[in-house]
Amino acid sequence: MKAKICTIGFSKKSLRKFVELLKQESVHTVIDTRLHNTSQLSGYAKKDDLAFILEILGIDYVHDSLLAPTEEILKAYKNKEITWEDYEKKYMDLLKRRKVEQYHKDLIGKKTVCLLCSEHTPHHCHRRLLAEYLQKFHSDVEIVHLM
Repeated sequence: MKAKICTIGFSKKSLRKFVELLKQESVHTVIDTRLHNTSQLSGYAKKDDLAFILEILGIDYVHDSLLAPTEEILKAYKNKEITWEDYEKKYMDLLKRRKVEQYHKDLIGKKTVCLLCSEHTPHHCHRRLLAEYLQKFHSDVEIVHLM
């Protein structure tokens, strides 16, 4: 069985759908890549609630804000001060500077991990960029976007 990096956004998903998607891909660990994960707007995906839900499911939970974009990059994109292409470049440069490929070596490429953020689809989301970046260092890993 090939190792996987899954990605998932919790918005526009019921808790049932969210759990079914994780179970369907036999996810071992959810890596929360959000900069802010305690907002009331996160519903069931609020840090402590999500950790509890995943614990019941036997799925490990890790929050790693080093995998998130900076507040500055995020705000510039949300305020339409930069384009998606600019956001991509700035975020990828940030990943390189942070050397994120060195983190979670014990997980990525060995177990099925799932990168979590809030965006419904991966198209304009940092989790897709992160998965693609990590795949460069683990070429035998398949990327699966859970939707």
